[in-house]
Amino acid sequence: MIPDQQRDVFAFLARPESFGPGHDRVDQVHTHISAVFMAGDRVLKLKRAVHLPFVDFTSAEARREACEAEVALNRRGAPDLYLGVMAVTRESDGSLALNGDGPPIDWLVAMRRFDEQNLFSRLLGRGELTRERATALARVIVDYHAGAEVVPRDDNAARMIAIARGNRASMMTSVPDILSEPVVETLTARIVAALNAAAPVLDRRGREGRVRRCHGDLHLRNICLWNDTPTLFDAIEFSDTFAVIDTLYDLAFLLMDLDQRGFRRLASIVMNHVMEHEPDIEGLALLPVFLAMRASIRAHISATMALDSDDPAHGQELRRRALSYMDRAIGYLAPPAPRLIAVGGLSGSGKSRMAREIAPLVGACPGALVSRSDVLRKRLMGCAPYERLGGEGYTPEMSRKTYHALGQECAAALAHGHAVIADAVFAQPEERAAIEDVARAAGVPFDALWLEADPEVAARRIASRQHNASDATVDVLDRQRGYDLGPMTWTRIDSSGPRRDTLAQGRRALGL
Repeated sequence: MIPDQQRDVFAFLARPESFGPGHDRVDQVHTHISAVFMAGDRVLKLKRAVHLPFVDFTSAEARREACEAEVALNRRGAPDLYLGVMAVTRESDGSLALNGDGPPIDWLVAMRRFDEQNLFSRLLGRGELTRERATALARVIVDYHAGAEVVPRDDNAARMIAIARGNRASMMTSVPDILSEPVVETLTARIVAALNAAAPVLDRRGREGRVRRCHGDLHLRNICLWNDTPTLFDAIEFSDTFAVIDTLYDLAFLLMDLDQRGFRRLASIVMNHVMEHEPDIEGLALLPVFLAMRASIRAHISATMALDSDDPAHGQELRRRALSYMDRAIGYLAPPAPRLIAVGGLSGSGKSRMAREIAPLVGACPGALVSRSDVLRKRLMGCAPYERLGGEGYTPEMSRKTYHALGQECAAALAHGHAVIADAVFAQPEERAAIEDVARAAGVPFDALWLEADPEVAARRIASRQHNASDATVDVLDRQRGYDLGPMTWTRIDSSGPRRDTLAQGRRALGL
């Protein structure tokens, strides 16, 4: 619905001539708080004059301040897209103009237009959100959070509980037309209980720099490819409550969005790639409640939009979506019990691919943490995950430290209730025994796979690697083939054939 005080502004922006000569159409996108008008290579975004539980845009001054804040904030993630703030002015003849001579009556964010087919939601729908693009997005998010303003908070838990209770108020506006009051109350009570239980961890993270001025609305429709680079736009500027948050809570929106759309594999890839660059094992315990909060927020937004929709078919789809988000939120709060899986094999056997592909099938959303010896070795050396090491990184002492760190990381993740897949060569019997001891000490189920490939197949795989954390070469494989593996009790899998066949063998062995 169009706010009464903005009807003439909406009509003005919907006319092609408002954008100047040469335009014959205006495309529009509407949300519950904004309206976006697109013509040619220009985009003008209008804040709706609405008063909701989390925002008040009823005054033109509030909308101006929000526009200025949006441009300032989003130039950090998308500097080429955000051009500035424009005024809608009332001219002496009563007509409206953009940055005209008359007094301003409303304000707009001016942006460059990108191809909407490059939205990550569109890429996903076309099957073009590849693993490579997902990992590139993960690195962009890591850098975005690393450069974000740290906002120390002693009351992080209380602030999260306030978000949950505010979301309850928003959901209740859709009761009983769409949402069920008992479900809303049950979900809110369980979220608040989980946050209270995690309060010491949340408050410590607030003091230690995990709370930052984040994006706040990090879902697939707010990410695009610009110059072939994942670009974050439309960050929240109007509320510190929603934007000054735990970095993992920020990431949880994207993970939930991927999962809700049926792409848990990509959510797992993003999470694990983020964890490789910015490890946050403690945060794994918070993921279920963070995901539930993100899903419940999308539930109330979908329900609100359904109530406001003038299109019956679209309104019905929004209703269905709102209920689906509620179901998803409740499910996140009951995660499966953790387990530990080890995947070993000589270089080129496909063990890392196996670990990556079974991860989304194991444990709590978005899947098991993949703890990789290749990444841990470089972390111990003070190097980035994909930086190559010399011989000093592969001494017997360095390998002992790496496997010890692997065991520690697996134990920590299990202690936080999250499933883990340990990915390493595990050529030595004592290395295999040590990882089994981690599961035994944690009291969780343990399963292990040993992948072995034809030497020529393994060599070809190694030679074709690009942007891989492993430093193994064909010469390294030749040396490994001389290892005495000792008794092998792990489930052997011939990984020489097609990837899908190897994965199917692994899934059968693990009961997945």
